[in-house]
Amino acid sequence: MPDGYEVLLDAELSKAFDVWSSYLGARTGEDPQVRARLGSALRSARDAADDDDPVSARAWVEEMYDEAEEAGLPWAPARPRPCEADRQARDYAKDTLRQALPPRLREELDGIALFLRVTNRRLQAAPGLDAATRQDIRYLLARAGMALDLAHPTAARRELERLTALARRCGVER
Repeated sequence: MPDGYEVLLDAELSKAFDVWSSYLGARTGEDPQVRARLGSALRSARDAADDDDPVSARAWVEEMYDEAEEAGLPWAPARPRPCEADRQARDYAKDTLRQALPPRLREELDGIALFLRVTNRRLQAAPGLDAATRQDIRYLLARAGMALDLAHPTAARRELERLTALARRCGVER
């Protein structure tokens, strides 16, 4: 079974390959020499990924973003912000990860995710929460989400327990 983190890293590369392939396949009228170099870099990145060298593949992708920025290509893909990149990688990885995980683990992770959503909704509806408490809620949800993304139920359950304890202190849970 592949590691959840490996699946996310592979998904990140797959997403980048798809975005750059779509861009290079479009007729944008931008500098053909720069576009040719970007196409060559994309082929090199794909070759590196096929040779099981994801570090080099990611380096090629980063070089493509740098080249497009330096050339001032207005229609080239922009380097995604960290939150956006993670969200897109999770979207790409969800099907792969689902297929790689045993059904029992998937059910366990789904149950934890459900309890997280319910507890979060209850907390969000609670009146009078201060800014620090809201920040703690976001932090615990982010940590739990990361654990779920990595298919690590023990860590996700721990963050759910911390969130539930916070909800009890706020009078939302019993």
